[in-house]
Amino acid sequence: MSKWTKTTLGKIADIITGPFGSQLHQSDYVKRGIPIVMPQDIGNRNINYSTINYVSEEDATRLKRYSTVTNDILYARRGDVEKHAFVRAKDAGVLCGTGCLRVRINSNEVESAFLSFYLNREETRKWLVTHAVGTNMPNLNTDILSDVPIAYPTLKEQRKIVKVLNCLEERIVLNEKINDNLEQQAKLIYDYWFTQFDFPDENGKPYCSSGGKMVWDEQLKRNIPENWNVVPLLKLVSWESNSQPPKSEFVYEPKEGYVRFIQNRDYDSDTHITYIPRTKNLSIVDRFDILMDKYGDAGAVRYGIEGAFNVALGKICVHNPNYREYIRSFLGSDGIYKFLHNSCMASTRASLSEANLAILNVVVPDEKIILDYENFLQKIRVSILKNKDETVELINLRDWLLPMLMNGQATIAD
Repeated sequence: MSKWTKTTLGKIADIITGPFGSQLHQSDYVKRGIPIVMPQDIGNRNINYSTINYVSEEDATRLKRYSTVTNDILYARRGDVEKHAFVRAKDAGVLCGTGCLRVRINSNEVESAFLSFYLNREETRKWLVTHAVGTNMPNLNTDILSDVPIAYPTLKEQRKIVKVLNCLEERIVLNEKINDNLEQQAKLIYDYWFTQFDFPDENGKPYCSSGGKMVWDEQLKRNIPENWNVVPLLKLVSWESNSQPPKSEFVYEPKEGYVRFIQNRDYDSDTHITYIPRTKNLSIVDRFDILMDKYGDAGAVRYGIEGAFNVALGKICVHNPNYREYIRSFLGSDGIYKFLHNSCMASTRASLSEANLAILNVVVPDEKIILDYENFLQKIRVSILKNKDETVELINLRDWLLPMLMNGQATIAD
């Protein structure tokens, strides 16, 4: 086994803070432009573009000191300080935003990808949380980040370690891309069948485009296929909430008599898995049941985790199981999501409830179309969950290998 060199992050990298608030204001954001990474955009070694803001080319030039290049590392200065984003080639040029820190290697003895994996090991993440300042919310600064202990082997060993871990990462990313494509397929099918009404007719041709008979519906103010009906959504579904147990009952490992406690954040990360005592008062969901965010991203449709959901989520109970995929697609469509999200924003904190659903009407197709759609979409959902399960296994394997590779317990043959 090769000898590992011990040092600190500040001795092998330059660390700067993002722009001060006076240099960048919310009014500077534009719809299209150069992405600027804020603390909420930092994932687990990646950048979350679903929440990112943009600035103009002019402002990006003004803030060019905070621009990134491939292999930079970005940290949040507050909140989830243990996480970082590794800037890949596709990300290069994004700006390090207010509330973030940029790490750039200045040593030719350390591979950036190796450093990123090293910083992602549990021991280093715990070190960051322990040494961050602040009583209510952890805060990092350049001094704390500079003191992070680092150990590294020869460049040859580093590259072998990175190659193994990258193979796992690439498969994880591939699964995520496949699932994104499957979700898009599901949306497109719903749009063709139930927005454009081009579902297959008895001859396998698109119904509306092939001259299928349409009739005017006064409630929706549009044409719908003949013999289809329009009913209030709450004739097909009901809304169910759950109770919130005290935090003193939370445990963080599986335990007999306990059940997974599903929280909104669990759909983005498995880093805070929680379990609570199973009681008869709890409503339990399976992986195919439909949940919706009540707060925050109110109206977002969730599925894929089995357990008891918290008070920030509501369950959509579909009365006829043959309608589950149709209802999931209806609620997850862009127009319905925007309507529900905006309709519950009357107060400073969005709160979705059954009253918001009561406003909605939904088209009821004929039984054959519903069954065909249910069978087709069910196959897509099963594939998505299968890929997610494989991803969890790969993540567990990576996280098992990571500490052993990073402390020299395990070596990789040439």
